[in-house]
Amino acid sequence: MQHFPLVQALCRVAMSNPTPALRKQVERLRDALREDGKTKEAALLSSILTSADRAQEMTPSRLTQSKATVSGESLTPNTVLPVDRETSTPLAQIIFPQQITDNGPLFSDRVTQAVRGLLDEWTHLEAFEAIDIRPAKTCLIYGAPGTGKTRLAMWMAKQLDLPVVVARLDSLVSSFLGTSSRNIGNLFAFANRYRCLLLLDEFDSLAKLRDDPQEIGEIKRIVNALLQNLDVRQPIGFTVGITNHPQLLDSAVWRRFEIQLEIPNPEIHLRLEMARHFMVPTEAPDSHLKLFAWFTEGATGAELEVLVRSYKKLRAVRGEQPYDLLDLFRQFATMNSGRLSDERRTLLFADQAKLLDALHREEKLNFSLAELGEIIGKDKSTISRSLNSEPKLRRKR
Repeated sequence: MQHFPLVQALCRVAMSNPTPALRKQVERLRDALREDGKTKEAALLSSILTSADRAQEMTPSRLTQSKATVSGESLTPNTVLPVDRETSTPLAQIIFPQQITDNGPLFSDRVTQAVRGLLDEWTHLEAFEAIDIRPAKTCLIYGAPGTGKTRLAMWMAKQLDLPVVVARLDSLVSSFLGTSSRNIGNLFAFANRYRCLLLLDEFDSLAKLRDDPQEIGEIKRIVNALLQNLDVRQPIGFTVGITNHPQLLDSAVWRRFEIQLEIPNPEIHLRLEMARHFMVPTEAPDSHLKLFAWFTEGATGAELEVLVRSYKKLRAVRGEQPYDLLDLFRQFATMNSGRLSDERRTLLFADQAKLLDALHREEKLNFSLAELGEIIGKDKSTISRSLNSEPKLRRKR
C-alpha cells in the first residue's frame, strides 16, 4: 500500500479523540488489510486501536462534575495567592484545567485500573454520601523520577474539571524559625477555601522522617504542622502528594494518605506502546520501535521519550538519506550511561553479531530476520550468516 504511512498517521491523529463511528471505520480498514494479506499494516492499525483503548480505560465511566461536588469558592486568574510574609514570594501557583493536556499518561493495566477506580470515586461523591460512605480524598503517588507521576496528577485534575494548586516548596520552607509551619498553614487554608486539587510535589522535602539525625528540630515542627493540616483538609477537598523517595517519608505521613499508588518503570510491551505514542507524527518501522523497547530496559517513560526525540531529530535532519540507527543508540547510551541497563549498554557496544543474537533471542518482542536486517541496513541472508557466525551462542531457532 503505497501511501500507508500517511493513512497510519491520519488514523493515529484521529484516534487521539475517537468517536464510535470513527473507531468502526479504522477497524474496517484494519480488517480489509488483513484480508488482503497485508498483515504488517493491519498490525500497526491494531496497535493504534489498542493505544486508544488504554487511554479510554483511564477515563472514569461517568463524570458527574458540578461545582456542588466539591465545596468552596471558584478560583480565577485574578485570585490573590498566599505569600511568604518575609519575602512576599507566592506559596503556590494555580494551573487551570484548560492548561492541562487532554492526553492521559500510559501505564500498565494494573495502574490504569487503579487510577480509573480512584477517579470513579472522586466523580461520584454524591452517590457515596447518599449511603453514608466517605470516599478516599488523599492520594500519595510514588516511584522513580520520570515515571509520569506529576503528569498523572495533572491529568486527574483535568478529568475532575478542577484547577490545581501546586505548592511551591522553595517558598514554603523558610530560614526563619517558625515561618515554615506558618506558611504550610496558610497554604492549606487557601486550598480549603477554594474548589481545587492540592498538589504537593517533591513531597519528601517537607514530610521527612522526624527521627533523621541529620535534621534539626525545625523539621519536626514542619512535619507536625503538615500532619495537622492534612487531617483538617482530608474531608474538604482532594490532596495528592508526589515523591521520588518514599523511604524518606515519615511513617505518620504515610497514614494520612488513604490511597498509596506506586508507579513502576514500564515493562517491555508498555515501552513499545510508549515508543509508538511518542513517535507521532514521525513514521518509524516497527523494527525500530521494538529496538527502542528492548534498549530501554529499566528506563522510565521520560527517558524513553528523550531517546525517541533524538531519533525524530535525526530523521528530520537526514530525511531519506541513509543513517546508522545503532550509532544513535550508542550516542544516547554514552550521554545517559546512568539511566540504562548495563547489560544493554554492553551489548550495544559489543560485536554486532552478539547484539543481533541477543535481539533474535528476545522472546517478548520476537524480532524477525527481516526486522534485524532493517535495523542495520542488511538483507535477511546477511543476518542469517551473522547469527551462524556465533556458534557458541544459544540462538532461537
